Amino acid sequence: MERKSDKMSYKYAYNTRDIKFILKEWLPIDEVLSYDRYKDYYGKDDLDTIIDQVRKVADEVIAPTAEDGENIGVRWEDGKVYIPPSFHQAHRFLQDQGWGASNFDKEGEGGLPFAVFGLLLEMLSAANPALMPYVGCAGAVANVIQLYANEELKKKFLPKLLNGTWGGTMCLTEPSAGSDVGDMLSKAFLTDEQGIYKIKGQKIFITVGDRDDVENIIHLYLARVEGAASGTKGLSLFIVPKFWINEDGSFSDNNVQCIGIEHKMGLKGQSTCQLVVGENNNCRGYLIGNPPDENGVGQGIMQMFNMMNEARLDTGRLATAVASNAYWNAKDYGKERIQGRLLTNPKSGRVTIDKHEDVKRMYLLNKATTEACRALLAKCYYYEDVREFAPDKERRKWAQNKLDMLTPLCKAYPSDEAWGLIAESLQSYGGYGYCEDYPAANSARDCKIWSIWEGTNFIQSMDLIGRKWMQGKGAIFADTLKEVQDFIGAYKERGYTPDGQYPLGLDKEMEHLERALKAYQGIQMMIAGYAQSEKLGLIGFYARRILTATAQLYCGYLLMDQAVIARKRIDELGKDHHDYNFYLGKVLSARYYLNNVVPNVWHIAELVRIGDTSVLEAPNEIFEY
Repeated sequence: MERKSDKMSYKYAYNTRDIKFILKEWLPIDEVLSYDRYKDYYGKDDLDTIIDQVRKVADEVIAPTAEDGENIGVRWEDGKVYIPPSFHQAHRFLQDQGWGASNFDKEGEGGLPFAVFGLLLEMLSAANPALMPYVGCAGAVANVIQLYANEELKKKFLPKLLNGTWGGTMCLTEPSAGSDVGDMLSKAFLTDEQGIYKIKGQKIFITVGDRDDVENIIHLYLARVEGAASGTKGLSLFIVPKFWINEDGSFSDNNVQCIGIEHKMGLKGQSTCQLVVGENNNCRGYLIGNPPDENGVGQGIMQMFNMMNEARLDTGRLATAVASNAYWNAKDYGKERIQGRLLTNPKSGRVTIDKHEDVKRMYLLNKATTEACRALLAKCYYYEDVREFAPDKERRKWAQNKLDMLTPLCKAYPSDEAWGLIAESLQSYGGYGYCEDYPAANSARDCKIWSIWEGTNFIQSMDLIGRKWMQGKGAIFADTLKEVQDFIGAYKERGYTPDGQYPLGLDKEMEHLERALKAYQGIQMMIAGYAQSEKLGLIGFYARRILTATAQLYCGYLLMDQAVIARKRIDELGKDHHDYNFYLGKVLSARYYLNNVVPNVWHIAELVRIGDTSVLEAPNEIFEY
């Protein structure tokens, strides 16, 4: 096979069939479409058309810009950031066509359900992951302003954020305060103007912190009002525009400077900026909500976490998108590349590599895990719709509780797994996978940041164990596990035949799910024991692996739930139907995942039981050698 001369690093290969299955057959989308917010705009019959339309946009409008992100990249010059010109056009197209920030407008007409929009964004993200933060951040900023700002600020900032004329950012990280947000040094000083503060500080690693394709950039900036309490409780949130908006609508300088951009391993078309504000003591910002109370406690961290939790779902979505696209590219390559003979029939001649057992393992691991991640995220998109628009307040609260429990999994699990999944896709190419002419190398470089973004995955795991397990005195997380238990119980009650086999042929897989649930409950008990002993450090030692086990247990349940639907469809359609192999693939994804991935849950339980203290006992000096 001749080496390709044209660079193919961002070949778009997305398949929409699983998305259609999720929306039309698995999620209770009829409930969502019945809400007042959506009922006059969309019906279930519209979904295929919408999905196909966005797939076409992703392929023809967005994917061609990805090479510019890689080859032209982002340029910083004289305090300004310049992004590839094709990004300007693609960003404007998405905003104008309603695929951007306008979907965050709670009062606007025709917004898509979160359950639909989240999956559409996955398709668009796969086409050019470096572009999508330019599109999405303004909507996320607008969402916070809608929730917490006064009417005057809403009127001033929302229209142009929601139509994409202005961009937006989230400004947390500082040189001295990364994960330790409470240690940040940015200050806010009260002025004579009501609600306006002078802001002074520095932020780093600010995603799309500067760009040349929008009129203005609206920064949500965390800072401590002079005299407020220390730590995260003393922080307040400010709207800090790059250019100050005067009464007549004109702009003036607001002393916000971009002093450089990061030169990154991947996502080279996405600006990651260092910002200095108030160096000349002339940066102004609007306080969102109330000033710190008599105890110096501000509202900023609570307000910012609304945006951060949305960003955590975005992060998981990006990881799922890029890993999925890498997999679909790899399997396309495998259908063409002839190499080797089958172990089971060596005399039959050379075959395409997709026939070899280990390559098929790579594909099925990718297929099953990306479908698991997509199912997990899709559940949360559905819960977002219920939380925002269900007519019953109790049901809204129920959905919020579900989101609280699953958000750490949505952020950490896809972003942890993407690195290994893309490595398997790369491996399936053989030597060509290591070359920039093929898509996997580019995907590997892009995906690594997502396990670090929006709170590292260790932070997500400590949030799971330290907060989510305990929220509502443990009852809310227990209800999440009960979901799995109820599924197992209902399947047993309805499904056993006289010979003791599940009629859907998934008896072994159901046994594994049940075993994993019991093992996980054992993990919780052992961690509770460590929390009350001198081995408290073991919680941090095991935390990330426990989060992975949590996601594998829950995703195993989700895939089994999908497999039940798929198995019934197989019986209804028969082997000659054009959709037969899709549904067979859903069943085999569940089987592979339950038999090869979910057993890690009881492996982790055994490790927690062992309680190895080597890390706790290791002096740092041993790492010098």
